[in-house]
Amino acid sequence: MEGARLTLPLVPGTAFFGLVVGTLAAQKGLTLFEAVLMSGIVFAGASQLVALEAWPDTWTLASVASVALVTGTVNLRFFLMSASLRPWFGPLPAWQSYAALSCLTDAPWLVGMRYQAGGGSDVGVFVGSGMSLWFIWVLFTFPGYLMGAIMDEPQRYGFDLVMPVFFVTMLVPLWRGARRAAPWLVAGLAGVAAAQVVPGWWFIIVGALAGSIAAGLFGDERADA
Repeated sequence: MEGARLTLPLVPGTAFFGLVVGTLAAQKGLTLFEAVLMSGIVFAGASQLVALEAWPDTWTLASVASVALVTGTVNLRFFLMSASLRPWFGPLPAWQSYAALSCLTDAPWLVGMRYQAGGGSDVGVFVGSGMSLWFIWVLFTFPGYLMGAIMDEPQRYGFDLVMPVFFVTMLVPLWRGARRAAPWLVAGLAGVAAAQVVPGWWFIIVGALAGSIAAGLFGDERADA
């Protein structure tokens, strides 16, 4: 219950995210059952949006590999997120810690880390946050799908802006000064430049690589010097 309470400010954004996923799923020809099933068992906002936007009309081995590569790149951040939870989840039995990690998305991670930084230690808060957002996510996939079935151009309503707005908002509580923000700027500029010259979704991979290299150059040792 405490996790759900701490997550309340994130409910409107999660609901809108669910609407967008449902809308895109309808636009791509998925059935309502398939759309809700995807939200229920995948529960990964950014990668679901990327996968749906890159969804081909005809699936081939190459298209499967392409979608897997792009969504895998988007989800690489979970390596670092889950590693940061190790000191908190480590003492738990494996069946509890790995079950709790099934709730790992950006919003529950932020809620959990802020709760722990404030002295909290109950992993149930993380689980409660993730479960409440999962419920909202799946619930709003339904109306989103119905909207997508009758909406010709979702971009007219700003649906295509949900992912960049979400990630920009995510950066606010992670701000640690201008120097440590340099990799964000490098990743953004590299991604935008790549999008202008390379077709498809390669800009995500280019931006991720550029940001990672910049983060290595502007690491903690240099930032503290």
